[in-house]
Amino acid sequence: MYLEEDFLMLSGLQHFAFCRRQWALIHIEGQWAENFSTVDGELFHEKAHSSVNESRGDTLILRGLRIFSKELGLSGSCDVVEFIRSDDGVSLSGRDGLWLPFPVEYKRGKPKEHRADEIQLCAQAICLEEMLCCDISEGALFYGETRRRQPVQFDEELREIVASMALEMHGYAGRGYTPRVKPSKKCGNCSLKDLCLPSLQIKRSASSWLAEHMEELL
Repeated sequence: MYLEEDFLMLSGLQHFAFCRRQWALIHIEGQWAENFSTVDGELFHEKAHSSVNESRGDTLILRGLRIFSKELGLSGSCDVVEFIRSDDGVSLSGRDGLWLPFPVEYKRGKPKEHRADEIQLCAQAICLEEMLCCDISEGALFYGETRRRQPVQFDEELREIVASMALEMHGYAGRGYTPRVKPSKKCGNCSLKDLCLPSLQIKRSASSWLAEHMEELL
């Protein structure tokens, strides 16, 4: 169990899953840079949070709900949590009946090849489970480009990934350690590439450096 002062940002899980160095630059070193994707994403989330909470029949919709987990040592907020009337749900203050939480995370663009978005959403579900003493089996990711929801099952494999990454994040944060870069094609789309300088972080052997400069001399 982590103390509140040791909590890390839950949203950082997405950065960490995408690139551990990117996460450390942002959340340990406090560096940040904007590009079109980051600005567009912020505007998209503002629209998701701009609407008021509402009730639609057997569904209660809450936006910007603050959440935390002492077990994971994470805190943050959910874009949307839909509480659906269900016999398997939990009681809510000021509401009759039982309600089952269903987290929904809004993302710009379209579904990705990696699981960073799913990991962030699963962490939200784990926080809600801890706070409300309930079980949440699924949620959804809503993508701005496709305008569709993608269901996400919170199975044991995904939960283990979340727990393992949260533990690793706390390890880096406790040491103040920024991992070395692992250059890949995703570096080109990273807003921090001019701060990270991935091309300068690649280790080169002395023999390759000597061979290159010998060719220049010859």
